[in-house]
Amino acid sequence: MYDFVFHNPTKIIFGPDREREIGRELKDAAVGRVLLVYGRSSVKQSGLLARVSDALKAEGIEFFEHGGVVSNPVLSHVREGIALVRQNRVEAVLAVGGGSVLDEAKAIAVGVVAEVDVWEFFTGREVTAALPVFTVLTLAASGSEMNGNAVITNEETRQKYNIGTSHVYPRVSILNPELTHTVSPEYSAYGAVDAIAHLIEAYFTKQPGTNLQDRLVEGLILTIMENAETIRDQPDHAQARASMMWAATLALNGLTPAGVGPYTFPNHMIEHSLSALYDIPHGAGLAVVIPAWMQWYRPQNPGQFQRFASQIFGLHDGEEGIVALKKWFSSLNCPTTLQEAGIAAADIPLIRDNAYDTAKLWEVDKLYPPESIEEILQLATR
Repeated sequence: MYDFVFHNPTKIIFGPDREREIGRELKDAAVGRVLLVYGRSSVKQSGLLARVSDALKAEGIEFFEHGGVVSNPVLSHVREGIALVRQNRVEAVLAVGGGSVLDEAKAIAVGVVAEVDVWEFFTGREVTAALPVFTVLTLAASGSEMNGNAVITNEETRQKYNIGTSHVYPRVSILNPELTHTVSPEYSAYGAVDAIAHLIEAYFTKQPGTNLQDRLVEGLILTIMENAETIRDQPDHAQARASMMWAATLALNGLTPAGVGPYTFPNHMIEHSLSALYDIPHGAGLAVVIPAWMQWYRPQNPGQFQRFASQIFGLHDGEEGIVALKKWFSSLNCPTTLQEAGIAAADIPLIRDNAYDTAKLWEVDKLYPPESIEEILQLATR
């Protein structure tokens, strides 16, 4: 184990019907005016928005709605939310939805207290303050409910960049697994892929010698796979939905990489270009990138890939493990090649250049020069 600091300030409230407690949590935090951020129609049709609104009204909390968040949240809509907050002197931001809604809420929380445009924080400026963020989660995937990360797409420049700061860890996140029962089979599958991606980034690129963290990762991956298969076959399986929701949260709340030393996030680096350029679901893009990256990277860490194959699939060869994971993605009806995702191989130079811009921003451009990114993308055509 390497030296580390682990601090996660988010309070998790987990269980059926717990969204009705959000009003009391905001009141306890001395919040009287809140921006209510959500997506499109699903939270209204399900009755969730009404329940949350009633919980706020019951505690005398004034709220202002900011709906219409899209699956890859965009900068222009973030700016609209910032203007709404400033106009109404809002004291906190409440996100009701999946990871995209939570990410936009965090971006608004950062931008509203800044004297510069919010996009500057996604291109390198340090975040020093933010409004408090609260969440009611409806999708098991991003882990945004218990971390300080947010990803936004600048639709004008076609760049998908992130922030990572302790200032946007949610104060309280409410996780009612029953809210995920109606998530479509496609997005349930994409959520599972996203959670697995969060786990394997550090698992494969970290320093050796952290067996405890490896076991945490492997246990979570096995849990995610088992429950994703159950959800595929029985979408309203209560225990599977609950286990998936908590596993996805644990996959990116800082627990599994604690003490592993330096690591990188190459799969996300490349996938951000796919969803920025083609607006495909993040999990679908990851299902394309991960097997290709694994094939490219395996010679740099063959022992860990052999361990992955053994612990996850009971196989003895690292290459077989990669093939097995790709087949598993396919079993959930996820695309595993660029073509299956509707992306032409002729676009690889465009994707390469876009991803290399992210590599430079993340300071991993020496590890991932343009030619290496192109090699990975070529592997994603097979």
